Amino acid sequence: MPWELALAVDPAAPQPIFLQIARALADDIRRGRLRAGAELPGSRALARSLSVHRNTVLAAYRELAAEGWIEASAARGTFVSAELPAPAPRGFTRRAAARAEVPARLGFDLGATSLRHVPIIPPGTLRMSGGLPDMRLVPTAALARAYRRALHAGSTRLLDYADPRGDERLRAALAAMLSAVRGLAAGPESVLVTRGSQMALDLVSRALIAPGDAVAVESYGYRPAWEALRLAGARLLPLPVDAAGLSVDALSELAERERLRAVYVTPHHQYPTTAVLAPGRRIALLELCRARRIAILEDDYDHEFHYDGRPVLPLASADTAGVVVYIGTLSKILAPGLRIGFVVAPGPLIERLSLHRTFVDRQGDHAVERAVAELLEDGEVQRHAQRARRAYRARRDLLVASLRARLPGALDFAVPAGGMALWAKVDAAIDADAWAERALARKVAFSAGRRFAFDGKKRPFLRLGFAALDEREISDAVERMVEAV
Repeated sequence: MPWELALAVDPAAPQPIFLQIARALADDIRRGRLRAGAELPGSRALARSLSVHRNTVLAAYRELAAEGWIEASAARGTFVSAELPAPAPRGFTRRAAARAEVPARLGFDLGATSLRHVPIIPPGTLRMSGGLPDMRLVPTAALARAYRRALHAGSTRLLDYADPRGDERLRAALAAMLSAVRGLAAGPESVLVTRGSQMALDLVSRALIAPGDAVAVESYGYRPAWEALRLAGARLLPLPVDAAGLSVDALSELAERERLRAVYVTPHHQYPTTAVLAPGRRIALLELCRARRIAILEDDYDHEFHYDGRPVLPLASADTAGVVVYIGTLSKILAPGLRIGFVVAPGPLIERLSLHRTFVDRQGDHAVERAVAELLEDGEVQRHAQRARRAYRARRDLLVASLRARLPGALDFAVPAGGMALWAKVDAAIDADAWAERALARKVAFSAGRRFAFDGKKRPFLRLGFAALDEREISDAVERMVEAV
């Protein structure tokens, strides 16, 4: 060679010398100092110039050839590759992420929003917020086995694009469960699987509601459902709720003044009060909505958890006019992280919902859906629901006894016949919101009535969940409530 490469090696460095040589040559190639097709010095010549053993240079050349930087030929010599390799893949680490520089401010107007942040509960807090199952009871081993079998049997088909209505076996299994347990005579063609009931509410709202449509809701209720309706353009009109559930008389009066598109209800265990819609009101509601062609959006979020007497069947089970859109979830029976919800409705609406689903989320996780279908088919979900129901009933009874013993006079409540929480009225001398704030400082979380009130004003109520806590945790939570009152 008529020239020598100016490479620097450091025998004292922790990196082996052959790697130092390889990295230095790769950097020169990357920067263009050594161009494609350029001839490199022979191994002996480079070894002499760097005062290293020839085997060290040969090792460096082998490393560069393996990475695609150079090409070696015994007859011709060693040359820079004509096609250089792509940058080496790197792991995505927190340190690498910290170097990213996303602008702190927007370069355009975001606009105002009426949406509210979901409260963040600090780690280690006893969660009495209500509506939460106990993750420790979930049959994770059975779920893992079912998932592995689903992937093995379905191969890559379950990972491909598929029916936006959901896995066909899960839709059939859900239809069978709903028929046997909830009295719904629905086939798979009447079922749409969603990623949880919130997606179901969102899709139904998008499909049914036009901007300005009037929708009646319960005056105490589930705010995420209200927001889904609002985002679709609905004008929400609250109706009173009492110990017998939604006031159908008030709904009838409202229907005289407004052209209602829909009414959103939680008749089985009214959210948050846990009241069960009275039989007479159920009949009147179905008849009123049939006569006035008002859609009933029935949210049956925790049907399986009924402890005293027989559970009341859904409104959808008695619907012969096609006015009920039935929304359910497996989040309470299994786990919310699985994101399995569903809608049961007449075929034309299911078709419309699947179209909206295509442009929102395309489809669910069909491998997870197939695994859950298997758990429904072999009875695992039903067995788990029975175990959880026994555990939650015992926890309800313990919470009731503990509140009566430790907070006599502070709370007035009826024992809920089902559900995962109780609704208690707070003594007039106690500020419910302040109590909840002081309790959170003691690492026990529950919600005051304001959170569920349509107008967002203070209400003298607490919703206290019991399902997610075991017996010791319930006792600890009540003691912290006593300290915070």
